[in-house]
Amino acid sequence: MNEHEVKSCLLCGVGGQGTVLASRIIAAAAMAKGLHARTAETIGMAQRGGSVVSHVRIGEEIASSTIPLGTADVIIGFEPGEAAANLKYLKEDGVLILSSKQVKPVTASLGQSAYDGDECLAWLKDKGSRCIVIDPDEIIAACGSPKVLNVAMTGALAASGAMDLSLGDMEEALRIRMKPKLLEMNLKALHMGAQCATER
Repeated sequence: MNEHEVKSCLLCGVGGQGTVLASRIIAAAAMAKGLHARTAETIGMAQRGGSVVSHVRIGEEIASSTIPLGTADVIIGFEPGEAAANLKYLKEDGVLILSSKQVKPVTASLGQSAYDGDECLAWLKDKGSRCIVIDPDEIIAACGSPKVLNVAMTGALAASGAMDLSLGDMEEALRIRMKPKLLEMNLKALHMGAQCATER
């Protein structure tokens, strides 16, 4: 990364998926490398399963903490529909990192609208120049907790190379931020997420 380059990652999901924590881990990894990092969140009724969007920008000189449309190097979508709604932020050759598990919006659950996460995922796969799809059920089963998906997604981000942050950088951020009793489980999730990215 040169001194004037800014890398941008937009994370989107629904309340309770750990979107904001994942953005903090990415920012911490960048700062540990001596880079500046700025974050911003848009949270709509997050505790009730509403949309959560986090912006992370890293570099030497960052004019704004929010990502302009069409300029994100990466979108991390914790939910296919949320990723589709925020696709306008992704640059032309950007990377999509997606969880395959759908979370039905409240309107669909009440029968007010139709939503098919599989169709949404198939549509997204055609939109990114590179698309990494993660099966959260496999990672959750292996790690023993539903709370590790966000860390797995940061592992995929590191392995993609799109933000110039290595797996080692992410590991260091986890060691700083995680309680010791949770560290081993999260490191396992980090490496499983990275493996998903390198297999594609």
